[in-house]
Amino acid sequence: MPITQPRRRLKGFVVAWEFHINPKKRPAFERIYGPEGEWVQLFRTSKGYLRTELFRDRQVPGRYLTLDYWQSLAHYEKFKMQNRAAYHLIDKKCETLTVRETEIGRFTRLP
Repeated sequence: MPITQPRRRLKGFVVAWEFHINPKKRPAFERIYGPEGEWVQLFRTSKGYLRTELFRDRQVPGRYLTLDYWQSLAHYEKFKMQNRAAYHLIDKKCETLTVRETEIGRFTRLP
């Protein structure tokens, strides 16, 4: 019987956002917030970024959730500080796509 190593738990930090979008802007929203969109392209410039997941609510039309995964809160905060201007530029561009956006929370993986 092979000996297996204990699975190492990764540290992790996630920022969760909820969006309610303008239905006419759905293709643009999904493109910009999707796995190869402008947000991900910006996030990828920073050390510590892992991935972003985009979810569409199956019961509430126009409602989406994004989960941005980082190695740590420190990586995320450093990204925000170093990319403030670019972040605000994309955020301003996206204002017409959403009716409402809310940061649901910032979560840390438990050991």
